[in-house]
Amino acid sequence: MNFEISRIMKGVAVGAAVATLGACASTPIPSEKIAVAKASLQRAEQSGAPELAPVELATARDKLLRAEKAVADHDAKPATDLAEQANVDAQLAEATAMQQKSHKAATEFDASMQALRQESMRSTPIAQ
Repeated sequence: MNFEISRIMKGVAVGAAVATLGACASTPIPSEKIAVAKASLQRAEQSGAPELAPVELATARDKLLRAEKAVADHDAKPATDLAEQANVDAQLAEATAMQQKSHKAATEFDASMQALRQESMRSTPIAQ
């Protein structure tokens, strides 16, 4: 009887080890996702995000660093999740920077148009 219980316990232990190895093998290290996040972060930095979207950019950088640490620790699932989040945060930083630039350009355009209107009103003779 003890022999049978021992055999069952060994079978359970082997099954657990196989399941654990299978889980590791099914979640590959997300090097491609990290590369995509790095590229998005670089685009955000070039778009003016350091000045125009610093919070969003800092969040993206932090998540990318945490993803790289998870890769170093061989934690594929958190690394994948963090790399994906870093990519989205970097895209948000880039979009925020572009929106800020567009808003500034529109405001400057409106001010120029207003100045032109005022100038045209001054130079136009008033008919009597």
